Amino acid sequence: MKKHLAVLALPVLLAACSNSDNAPEVTKTDLEHHHWVLAKIDGNDYQIPEQGKAPSIEVGEKMTANGYAGCNNYFGQAELKDGKFRVNGMGMTMMMCPDSMMATEQVVAGTLSEWSDITLTKDAMILKGNEHELTFTLRDWVN
Repeated sequence: MKKHLAVLALPVLLAACSNSDNAPEVTKTDLEHHHWVLAKIDGNDYQIPEQGKAPSIEVGEKMTANGYAGCNNYFGQAELKDGKFRVNGMGMTMMMCPDSMMATEQVVAGTLSEWSDITLTKDAMILKGNEHELTFTLRDWVN
């Protein structure tokens, strides 16, 4: 009887495991020509500093990427591979900002530079890196 229950339970367990991985794979088309603004870091709402603006990422034609990391502007080549995303060869301007803005920039630039799991929803992009999770809200217009 125990063997029969195990055999019957196996397809249910396999289906449950595979459903969590059944999210549609993100494609270049999903990313190109869109602009996102940082909304959360590690699940906490991002508060824009008085003298700053929210970090952002814009993915353009042929997966070019550019945006604002928290203090400096950046640019590079966005890449997708096996459900992961990164901005390769990131270059940045070299301004100095208050410590809080520099700390945000380190988190944003670090996460964008490493391979991060990517999830897209109707209005957000979530990047889960080795150390941080960034949630960007879709904003296809620049404020």
